Amino acid sequence: MNKQLIECVPNISEGRDLKKINAIANTVTTIAGVKLLDIDPGKATNRTVITFVGEPKQVIEAALKLIKKAAELIDMSQHTGEHPRFGATDVCPLIPISNISMEATTKYAHELGKRIGDELGISGYFYENAATSNDRKNLATVRSGEYEGLKEKLSNPTWKPDFGPTQFNDQVVSSGLTAVSARDFLVAYNVNLNSTSTRRANAIAFDVREAGRVLRDGNPITGKKVLDVNGAPKRIPGKLKAVKGIGWYIDEYGIAQISYNLTNISITSMHEAFEETVLSATKRGLRVTGSELVGLVPLQAMLDAGDHFLIKQERSLGISDGEKIKIAIKSLGLDDLRPFNPQERIIEYVMNANADKKLIDFTVKGFAEETASESMAPGGGSIAAYVGALGVSLGTMVANLSAHKAGWDAKWKFYSDWAEKGQAYKNELLFLVDEDTNAFNKIIDGFRLPKSTEEEKKVRKQAVENATKYATEIPFRVMETSYNSMEVMMAMAKDGLQNSLSDSGVGALCARTAVIGAYFNVRINAKDIKDRDFAANILAKAKNIYTKTIELEQEMISIIDSKI
Repeated sequence: MNKQLIECVPNISEGRDLKKINAIANTVTTIAGVKLLDIDPGKATNRTVITFVGEPKQVIEAALKLIKKAAELIDMSQHTGEHPRFGATDVCPLIPISNISMEATTKYAHELGKRIGDELGISGYFYENAATSNDRKNLATVRSGEYEGLKEKLSNPTWKPDFGPTQFNDQVVSSGLTAVSARDFLVAYNVNLNSTSTRRANAIAFDVREAGRVLRDGNPITGKKVLDVNGAPKRIPGKLKAVKGIGWYIDEYGIAQISYNLTNISITSMHEAFEETVLSATKRGLRVTGSELVGLVPLQAMLDAGDHFLIKQERSLGISDGEKIKIAIKSLGLDDLRPFNPQERIIEYVMNANADKKLIDFTVKGFAEETASESMAPGGGSIAAYVGALGVSLGTMVANLSAHKAGWDAKWKFYSDWAEKGQAYKNELLFLVDEDTNAFNKIIDGFRLPKSTEEEKKVRKQAVENATKYATEIPFRVMETSYNSMEVMMAMAKDGLQNSLSDSGVGALCARTAVIGAYFNVRINAKDIKDRDFAANILAKAKNIYTKTIELEQEMISIIDSKI
């Protein structure tokens, strides 16, 4: 069963004292199974965003330890900073990452809040998906009045805390309150201006954010607020949904920024917020100089940004993730204020930083030497997959060269589509390089199971049978993918850059080799499968792919012979 993973992103009200920050953040590393992903302090805001991930129960324990340590080390009565806040651990949201629903995450948020109150004696509120009422969903509403307004807030029965003591006491004076939530993945994203004006930055934030600005009679800045029938101020909505934003001045950098919370990046992405900010700033005579990510960002958000700017440039999208990320960094100006290291800022990269080394992580020389060693894996199946990956990489290269050829600009999308197909085939085949070796190791693991009793023998026999089937299915997938990938090379041989005709041909021959090599592996593994119906079915399908591949190979050779 796949692990349930949730992310926790507590924001603590300390951004200047690194000794305190590290002492607080490192408490989470004492809980087995929890991984500390990021510590992102801000001097001007005097606030640090800490990110860690793990299974729910462990994350709850880690969060409690962190909140306790923050309350010990941070005295809110002495705190100042640019960011709105009301507690030492100001907010502590839980975010579902994998194999867990928002509903289940909300239950864990409620458990965490109760334990904060019961075990630590700290009061607080639930917000967003964990909110106990609609008027507590919005964090800005819950945090209104900030730390300085807590005495008055707690005297109002309307604002009785959801957990912890209900009275203003010494603990509140020292640690303030904590807001706990379950929410979607939020991207904290700041856009930099060539200005020091907070007022100008706020004007842009009001243009862009969903809440927009208050409608005023006459002068849009100083005029009297226009009220609705209930006495609430009417608003002029902003351009983008699922966006919160304010303007501020950051002394650390000497510039004004628009600070956004992108609360649902499937509705409004980073690049959409950036582009809309550029438009608003330009209208107001300002220039966007870059932007800044606070905390971590999902890989897909960076790839989407890369795609957006490539499309604007009419450049092929069929390039590697690494190249797309470079485009995103430069286009969004994410390195404007400080270096942006994808390995430290993209959540998937950070989570996999200490993962076991894969075959595809080897150098070309290292892969060859690993193959030539005494170990039985990697073997022919992995090599077949790798040859197939190299083949379709050649076809993808021709597509990308064709997309950027002078005079062919009108056809860039045609070639980009083929390059994207090629990248998808390549990524699948690279996955299968390691998966073929993993499949072989599953057979070995099956044979190592105990066989002392009849029950153990039965379990062992079934494990070996299942592993052998899987070890046959993987090279069959190599066959399927490599055969299908030949469409890229065929299309490029016919319509791509003719100076690269030989590259398309070599790519097709690599794919053909991958198909035949994987076919050998299907056949040799299928002979050991006890379920002969399964074996006969997969062998028949494999032979069909083999036959069609030979036909395609001959077609490619004919095309090349006719053009060279």
